Amino acid sequence: MDARALPDFAYETAAYARGLRVVAGVDEVGRGPLAGPVTAAAVVLHRDRIPKGLNDSKRLTQAQREALHDEIMAVAEVCVAHASVEEIDALNILRASHLAMERALRGLARQVDHALIDGNMVPKGLFCGAEAIVKGDGLCVSIAAASIVAKVTRDRIMVDLAQQHPGYGWEGNAGYPTKQHIEALLNLGVTPHHRRSFKPVHNILYQEISVSD
Repeated sequence: MDARALPDFAYETAAYARGLRVVAGVDEVGRGPLAGPVTAAAVVLHRDRIPKGLNDSKRLTQAQREALHDEIMAVAEVCVAHASVEEIDALNILRASHLAMERALRGLARQVDHALIDGNMVPKGLFCGAEAIVKGDGLCVSIAAASIVAKVTRDRIMVDLAQQHPGYGWEGNAGYPTKQHIEALLNLGVTPHHRRSFKPVHNILYQEISVSD
């Protein structure tokens, strides 16, 4: 793990200083894969119970993510939500990822006053104030925690789906368009869990229709 630039509690502290009482970090994972849902997490950390070592999930090993996930779940307020493959295809991936974020925030036990959103856009459907933080998972501990929870949860979903649909390598590639995944798509075909609006999947489906016609 890169210890040179760990995220901190500064964004949360600034929000609390403005009189806001419940501040949540929000992140999503799964925009790029060809298969599976997009998953978002909303996390409210308590100032005196922040797990040590929180960082952008991409900077952590799987073992570190798993351990931190369990610690976050034990000490923080957490909600995880998803947008389905069908919603991704109907709405587009950006809107679906924002929908998952909105659902995660609404699912928390307490109503959120302010959301710290990873990225450069605030979802339009939020019921609370919010600010977007570019590369927030590496700057803000609440967003880092959300990135870890979202990543671990979605990876577990893809491992389960890999058992139902062996051969695509989802247990290792999480549905991203790796060489193995593309080859499996060509050889095994498209599953119900593939995003038909994504170009590699769409192209394979279109080829199949053309051949059958």
